[in-house]
Amino acid sequence: MHSGKIIRLQIKVNGIVQGVGFRPYISRLATENKLSGFVRNSDSGVEIEVEGEIDWVDKFRSKLKIKAPPLSDIVDIKTTVIKVRHSKNFEIVKSKKKSGNQTIISPDIAVCNDCLEELSNPSDRRYMYPFINCTNCGPRLTIIEGTPYDRKNTTMKYFKMCKACEKEYHNPGDRRFHAQPNACPACGPRVWYETSCSGTILRGHDAIIKATKELAEGKILAIKGLGGFHLAVDAYNDEAILKLRERKHREEKPFAVMIRNTDLLNDLVLLNDEEKKNISSYARPIILLNKNKNRLSEYIAPNNKRLGVMIAYTPLHHILLKELEKYSNNFPPVLIMTSANFSEEPIEITNEDAKKRLSNVADGFLFHNRDILIRTDDSVSIFINSKHRIIRRSRGYVPKPFFTKKSRSTILGVGAELKNTICLQKGDKCFLSQHIGDLTNYSTYEFFKETISYMQKIIDCKPEFIGYDLHPDYLSTRWVKEENSTSSFGIQHHHAHMASCMGELELFSTEPATDRTTRFGVVRF
Repeated sequence: MHSGKIIRLQIKVNGIVQGVGFRPYISRLATENKLSGFVRNSDSGVEIEVEGEIDWVDKFRSKLKIKAPPLSDIVDIKTTVIKVRHSKNFEIVKSKKKSGNQTIISPDIAVCNDCLEELSNPSDRRYMYPFINCTNCGPRLTIIEGTPYDRKNTTMKYFKMCKACEKEYHNPGDRRFHAQPNACPACGPRVWYETSCSGTILRGHDAIIKATKELAEGKILAIKGLGGFHLAVDAYNDEAILKLRERKHREEKPFAVMIRNTDLLNDLVLLNDEEKKNISSYARPIILLNKNKNRLSEYIAPNNKRLGVMIAYTPLHHILLKELEKYSNNFPPVLIMTSANFSEEPIEITNEDAKKRLSNVADGFLFHNRDILIRTDDSVSIFINSKHRIIRRSRGYVPKPFFTKKSRSTILGVGAELKNTICLQKGDKCFLSQHIGDLTNYSTYEFFKETISYMQKIIDCKPEFIGYDLHPDYLSTRWVKEENSTSSFGIQHHHAHMASCMGELELFSTEPATDRTTRFGVVRF
């Protein structure tokens, strides 16, 4: 029995709720509960208005967070009863843009299992299409120019959807309903292959077949991915790996390898259930795992008991590794996938720069024409005492924020000289950037400045204060001193280390952090 009383609620949801299928989910939930109204993206997250019998509205409200899409992260829900409008239908309406953006952009997400099934289905129109995606997966941060998260604000705006993709995009029952990077072979991005010496060009699937054949024959390829280019080589081929080390000037530092799925992992490494779960998560980080006896080259990670492994995270990676099975006697196919850069320089992201900078390293290039807006390296992590520890927080995690217990002024922390990242705090959220690198050369310094500008743009804020390291010769410090009029303050290097450790362990206190007893004994801060 229902009361029959009609009410209308305005609901404002903040968190990671754009680009993760949240609006289609709300549309389905409202329809299931016989409600009218609308949902739209806004600079403050997602705005919802629902109208109907009070019992149905209550059911909608109770399920809103419980059944939300798995990639969403709801931080705050504010509900207000408003005037009934006697609306008839529930709609997804045009995004609303204001000042004071509070939206949290989703990280780039690995291709989902539903898309992988379509990718391998010969009867599907996206069969072997390297840019297949849906509401639940695909590029996010690396293609976003601004908020709200709509196609016109991404680098996908250059690809007009065909009629079939448009139909999916506007169908509330479709998995691609309002999927902003939606595309297919008829209307979306494309790949092509070029050799370094002759410039011979092959397009489409022929390009991928050529690339895998070259890899199987020991060639080094530069492959454009999600957040930049990789240099790829067959992980079984000693000669090819040594050639890569020579050309990249990387004598002993370990390389990471990529494999197609978790079923093949036991042939390479020893891992437990938690490690297996993490390596196959939507973040798809590189995990440092203990080596198992295998036939991989000893030159991948010489004199190291661990091997850095990641699971393929883009459709293109999956196609390459699947095709490689045809050209290689080794099983499972494994590729070294290392950042396409020289020591301490940023990863390459444009076709033009890759061709210019990597022509003496790569024997061939697998390009595509979907622009990468901001470079993002692969994340690296390890399990220590059964606890997941992130060594390099980048693709798959950034820009998901850390939350603090108190809301504060907008503050920019510019980091130190080595292994640099920057951090923007806005209110109760701390947005840590992707890995930038060592600020020891001009190109990394330019990437540092580019990241500061980009983070301010997507978070829509201008810092009121800037914190910097007291070392006067750090480029990050010099940038603050020489190029900024914003109020700033210096922080002693090791004090910053300790403060970050305290923050991670939530050791917040109004008292001075002097002697503090922990389960490890007395620690002096």
